[in-house]
Amino acid sequence: MVEFDPARLDTAFHDNPYPVYRALQETAPFHRCPDGSLFLTRHADLDAVYRNRTHFSSDKEAAFGPKFGPDSPLFAHHTTSLVFRDPPYHTRVRRQIVGALTPAAIRGIAEGLERLVDRLCRRMAERGEVDLIADFAAAIPVEVIGNLLGVPAEAREPLRDWSLAILGALDPAPSADALALGNRSVTEFLEFTAQLIAARRAQPRGEADLLTRLITDASGGETLTDAELQHNCIFLLNAGHETTTNLIGNALALLLASPAAAADLRQHPQIMGSAVEEFLRLESPNQLGNRLVVEPVEIGGERFASGTYLTLCIGAANRDPSVFAEPGRMDLRREPNRHLAFGAGGHACAGMSVARLEATLALRAFLARFPAARLVPGARRSQRARFRGYATLPARLA
Repeated sequence: MVEFDPARLDTAFHDNPYPVYRALQETAPFHRCPDGSLFLTRHADLDAVYRNRTHFSSDKEAAFGPKFGPDSPLFAHHTTSLVFRDPPYHTRVRRQIVGALTPAAIRGIAEGLERLVDRLCRRMAERGEVDLIADFAAAIPVEVIGNLLGVPAEAREPLRDWSLAILGALDPAPSADALALGNRSVTEFLEFTAQLIAARRAQPRGEADLLTRLITDASGGETLTDAELQHNCIFLLNAGHETTTNLIGNALALLLASPAAAADLRQHPQIMGSAVEEFLRLESPNQLGNRLVVEPVEIGGERFASGTYLTLCIGAANRDPSVFAEPGRMDLRREPNRHLAFGAGGHACAGMSVARLEATLALRAFLARFPAARLVPGARRSQRARFRGYATLPARLA
């Protein structure tokens, strides 16, 4: 029997959780945690839960009340933002976001993104020794989402720290200091988005501007309230930032640790699409999801009672040997690759096309520009269970 408590994790687990996940798959795929929740690790079970919107809920009010306090800024944010809500609210907000990410909008993102990546590469080349997170991976998504929402360039500096604090509070057992920082970050972020929304109301922009669309779109029968607008702006800036930073950072770490794979991708850029999917599978930026059972149901031979809280381990499911041959091996040409890095069903990530584009252009430019790049000692994982990435990733570029 595997002893495992998501609320009590050590550095060794954060550095490499996969042996624990594999043991759970083999011996306890519906692991009962000390708090009574179930921890699911098999691909088929996660896929079934994700696609079932009748028996499972994404609403987190019941779970987040005791965790954050029902009157806290963190509770208000995480129970208003898109990802932790059910239809019809989820459907209404998601429709507006997806509707703004048209092919024309994506092409517009690509043009600016290529210029940004080139600028970052030139700046790194001048330095020689860099932190691939702070100097590259984290600098890309905050600019892309900032552009989509029309955040003034000079006002973007605090966005990363706010994002890390707010999302860090979602880990299974955040410390008192982490909760305090998260609450303070929500409050400051709300003040920021209130000013942003007021400025956009005064001077609306065209259809391609995501914030203008969220303010004016009443296709779901009503427009969003000011509070809904503020919290979903925070959600977009957070979600588009943290996970894509992790995707790019994890991919760079994998490639620089495997010179043969980096050379292969450099010589065969046409496989970049399948390579990005493999990076998403092998080191999933988002490792955990959750659902609440609202009607009794059976999944994978296990009967779930109403009120059962589930943790869905994406990181384990994406290395399930019943779905992926040699799941711990990086295969840049893996086909098929039915990973769950973006979830599945009605709550699949609305911005997945943007994340894929950012990773594709960033990795293509980096590999072409820095063929001699190599990692140097000092890499440090972020020590978080829900979001897997690096806090620092030092490299020498020549």
